[in-house]
Amino acid sequence: MIHHVQVACPAGAEDEQRAFYSGVLGWVELPKPPLLAARGGCWFEVPGGGEVHVGVEEDFRPARKAHPAFVVDVDEVAEAVAAAGHPVVWADPAEIPGRRRFHTFDGVGNRVEFLAG
Repeated sequence: MIHHVQVACPAGAEDEQRAFYSGVLGWVELPKPPLLAARGGCWFEVPGGGEVHVGVEEDFRPARKAHPAFVVDVDEVAEAVAAAGHPVVWADPAEIPGRRRFHTFDGVGNRVEFLAG
């Protein structure tokens, strides 16, 4: 089991990440330990297990290829993502036969993948 994955954001962009991970996906924000909270960023609980840690990166560039992937109800999540104005890019079903999946981008442009369970 993976405990967490980390994605980056520029300084001051935590609210954009909260809007995506909590607002769009409905994931609960977790409190950061005080010493780590001083560095900025935010953490979210992934339903079913694990966490997403958003860390502030001084020379931030969105991850356009590297990405975390989450097993979810893809139709439900795709609907929420699209309703919030984020792109829903369905993958070619021939790439991973039997696994419906799509990509989108979080609040600061990092690539995120969602797969059917």
